[in-house]
Amino acid sequence: MLVWLKDSQALGRAVIAKTYKIGNKNISFESGRLALFATGSVVITDEVGNFLLTTCGIGNPKDGDFFPLTVEFQEKYYATGKIGGNRFMKREGRPSEASILNSRMIDRPIRPMFPKGTRTDTQIISSIMSSSGLSDFGWYGITGASLSVMLAGVTEFEGPVAGVRIASDEAGNFIFDPTFAQIATAHLDLTVAGTLDAITMVESQGQEASNELMVRAFEYAHEIVKSLCTAQLDFVAEYKQIHALPTTTLTVGETDADTIAKVRECVTDADIQAVYGLGKLEFHDAMHDLVEAVAEKLGYDKETNTPKIGDIADSVKWVIQDHMRATILTTKTRLDGRRCDEVRPVRASAPILPRTHGSALFERGVTQVLSVATLGGPGDIQLVDDMFEENTKRYIHHYNFPPFSVGEVKPLRWVGRREVGHGRLAEKALEPVLPSQIDFPYMMRVVSETTTCNGSSSMASVCGSTMALMDAGVPIKSMVAGVAMGMIYDEVSGKYEILADIQAQEDFLGDMDFKVARTSKGITALQMDCKIAGLSMAVITEVFAKSVDATGYIMGEMRKCMSESRAELSPYAPFLLSVFVPEEKMREVIGKGGETIQGIEKEYGVEVNLEDSGTCTITAKDQISGKAALDFIKNILKDIEVGDIYEGKIVKILDTVGAIVEIARGREGMVHISKFGVAERIANVNDVAKVGEIIKVRVYGVDKEKGRIGLEKIVEVI
Repeated sequence: MLVWLKDSQALGRAVIAKTYKIGNKNISFESGRLALFATGSVVITDEVGNFLLTTCGIGNPKDGDFFPLTVEFQEKYYATGKIGGNRFMKREGRPSEASILNSRMIDRPIRPMFPKGTRTDTQIISSIMSSSGLSDFGWYGITGASLSVMLAGVTEFEGPVAGVRIASDEAGNFIFDPTFAQIATAHLDLTVAGTLDAITMVESQGQEASNELMVRAFEYAHEIVKSLCTAQLDFVAEYKQIHALPTTTLTVGETDADTIAKVRECVTDADIQAVYGLGKLEFHDAMHDLVEAVAEKLGYDKETNTPKIGDIADSVKWVIQDHMRATILTTKTRLDGRRCDEVRPVRASAPILPRTHGSALFERGVTQVLSVATLGGPGDIQLVDDMFEENTKRYIHHYNFPPFSVGEVKPLRWVGRREVGHGRLAEKALEPVLPSQIDFPYMMRVVSETTTCNGSSSMASVCGSTMALMDAGVPIKSMVAGVAMGMIYDEVSGKYEILADIQAQEDFLGDMDFKVARTSKGITALQMDCKIAGLSMAVITEVFAKSVDATGYIMGEMRKCMSESRAELSPYAPFLLSVFVPEEKMREVIGKGGETIQGIEKEYGVEVNLEDSGTCTITAKDQISGKAALDFIKNILKDIEVGDIYEGKIVKILDTVGAIVEIARGREGMVHISKFGVAERIANVNDVAKVGEIIKVRVYGVDKEKGRIGLEKIVEVI
């Protein structure tokens, strides 16, 4: 923020810009040209026309017990030279799914870098204003958010933080800032956020990537993260030589030290032991009762809120948290009595719903997710309209988290960012094992309904989705299971323990939530957030190793219900058949003005979809009509050879020459007057044939250059 700036001075201000060599790219930071009243702002550009403006606004303190940070990522249609919108609304409207996911991706590594207890209203907005359209520039928003906060003069911010997206092939050759085309064929797509010292956030999709490849990818990505963090520090130092940073002080709520000491004296070992081994709701009830009991011992005055009830509650939480963490580190026993590597009891059931195409209930402890699969034809494929070129999605996963799943009462609203993020995570986990469109031409949608949640419902939805797709008869390549790995870390001693399958209380009191989805061969999706400064490579390597046993146990329990996809589709699913149409045959299949396809649809009661790729899909109400339409198209595609036999309809008679016979739609040949199998000479074809008559013919000659087919009538001998 250039607080000294006046209108008379505005055009003479100094703009700070500097270019850095990051990986194999030139990345530029600039500040002082746009968003002059923002508390902090930066523009990040690259060599191919991407232009991202990120601002940080610092407002006033807000009442409440949470950090009022909002992060928004905005796509602008004009960035890619697109009008966008629908026929009636050409303005950008509801954020696209990509915008929502980018907003979450920026928020997750930035939020923990602010002091605990921050109450200052803070807003970060990243706007992509120019885009090559070749790649996604959204992950640069992490770096932009970090640098804009530093330029806002927030000295309490524990940055810098940077984000990096890389891709690799199966051999482990890495690409920094991959294009969409490179991602489409990549063996691994990985986005990492981190500091100079550690990794703090992960999003990834892998084609059953090995643990070893993942570790190497993390190491490669972190080197680029460190370069971007170093560049931020250099840019801030350069900026300060020209402009003074704003003086920004955050309001941070601190618990009264005297209250903390008194609470620790009040809470007994018996109080602490009473919260062990409880279920989620019992645990929260016990914590509430303990807070009230401690408040009574301390002489809490409700009218004056002395001592503050919030301070008492925080102090009780810290006492329980310290004890839980120490117990795990010393005895390796968790709140619910499990070992560190122990997964809660698992059960899978399918089918559940009688009239859906596929359904499954996955239960892990109390957590239960009902996943429902629905199959559709090509006409059901989703069109994705954002600032990039319109594309399609053949597989969709929608995740729902109703209030009753956690015993709450809330109004139902549109899905939030959390639901969108968890849905996309499950999509990433399953996409690598889906059959190709040629092998299975259906559009697939899975909805995961979280009916009860005690932690890790997103990973339960991965497991439930796998079972629902199998129940629907989708021939997936491998079974996928997911598990949320946690960690307890002691900053003083450096000791830590990795926890398999964390429940809600451990997520609440622990240091890490590392979600791993994998098959028996390798990793298909990752998502990680941590509450500490970051993770070392040693911790990451151990998480991958221990997730193998955890997901292996879960898959073993899933196989007790179903070990492979059902051989047949649900009778309520549409019937789809497909065939490949070579480019040179497309015109014949389509027909003049589309008459051939339209005729097939009308005659057989089907829907025919012919894509530019050559995939021709037939959607039918039953197998009989579908196969009849498919046979018809195959007949068009077949090259006619000498000796082929057809039943054809006479469509035209040339009196003294012969008869034109339609042997397939759009395919005609001629039976010469001498080829009707009659011994005596025929003077006029009308004497032995009539229009509309069905006759059996054999091909005796094919002139491919002139497109002529010679036919002879087959006379049945009685």
